[in-house]
Amino acid sequence: MANSNYSLKDLTLYFLKLGTWGFGGPVALVGYMHRDLVENKKWITEDEYKEGMALAQLAPGPLAAQLGIYIGFVHYGLLGATLTGLAFVLPSFIMVVLLGMAYKLYSGLSWMQAIFYGVSASVIGIISISAYKLTVKSISKFTLPAMRANWLLWILYLIGVVITVITQREEVLLFILTGVIYMIIKVPPQWARRNPVLPSFLLAGMVFWESGNNELVKIGLFFLKAGAFVFGSGLAIVPFLHAGVVQEYGWLTESEFVDSVAVAMITPGPVVITVGFIGYLVSGFPGASVAALATFLPCFLFTVILAPSFKRIAQNNSVKAFVGGITASVIGALVGSVIIIASRSIVDVCTALIALASISSLLFIKKLQEPYVILVAAVVGMVIKGF
Repeated sequence: MANSNYSLKDLTLYFLKLGTWGFGGPVALVGYMHRDLVENKKWITEDEYKEGMALAQLAPGPLAAQLGIYIGFVHYGLLGATLTGLAFVLPSFIMVVLLGMAYKLYSGLSWMQAIFYGVSASVIGIISISAYKLTVKSISKFTLPAMRANWLLWILYLIGVVITVITQREEVLLFILTGVIYMIIKVPPQWARRNPVLPSFLLAGMVFWESGNNELVKIGLFFLKAGAFVFGSGLAIVPFLHAGVVQEYGWLTESEFVDSVAVAMITPGPVVITVGFIGYLVSGFPGASVAALATFLPCFLFTVILAPSFKRIAQNNSVKAFVGGITASVIGALVGSVIIIASRSIVDVCTALIALASISSLLFIKKLQEPYVILVAAVVGMVIKGF
């Protein structure tokens, strides 16, 4: 039984602490929530936790943040969802803004360049491992029977890889199209015609597609699109951000973008908070605030709107198939982005070795967390550049 004898203040303080000390990425963060809130404190039931996880995987948005918002919503409604979401995101947001200030001040100095020489190469390795894990989890294992059973997902996945590498950009409409294709093939068309949820996704895509002329408006609308089409791991947002902030708008250079991903890796809380760092580099504190708010707003809205009727929605095979198709192409796009970014960030033998060492460490050393890998890479970078 869940223990309802806890206050909204207690829950908010818990998520403030988790956002401050919670390292390890989305999988680790949702694990901490289960351990603390279900097993230890018994504030929510196992069923409530599982429903929150299912909703977080079906709807767009960073996994851990969505689950936190849902947990706040379970017993305290809209106010609970708002306060837990803010408490979870705020600590890491403050950290990335402070790091953004330091980065702007010192990025031209040789010691800072030496640090990010190693860190940037390490990030390529970390993203590569994340792309591999997401592929195995969301598409299938790399075995012939599994790949044969999920052949359509693999085709959509490869389409995401190839189109991203060729065009060097991400297309939201491609993600929607792959979702529709998978749904139509896996579910009889009449189900798709009756499904009222799919049009809302399509309308969301159309609404988020246009952008204005003002810089903050452009930042807001771009990150709103990013938040609306990210499923599961926060790293799934990387290809979308890369295409926009580097390729389309030219807000950041290639090295600045990789550094922004590194900053997200060394801070606690949701990985998606890298948007705050990017927003700060583009347009100072207003840019950071708008980018963070716009990215997490779709996640918040989807959660509080879908939560009351989620049990009915979760059983709709059309919705599951639509999300499955989108997820396949999004992860494929992540792999494509890793290829593009690596081709520009691995500049010599040393950076290649650092990337390979990062991959090997995460593969073979159990429970090794990314921040430690990045810190070691920073030291290695200073040693190499120091000589």
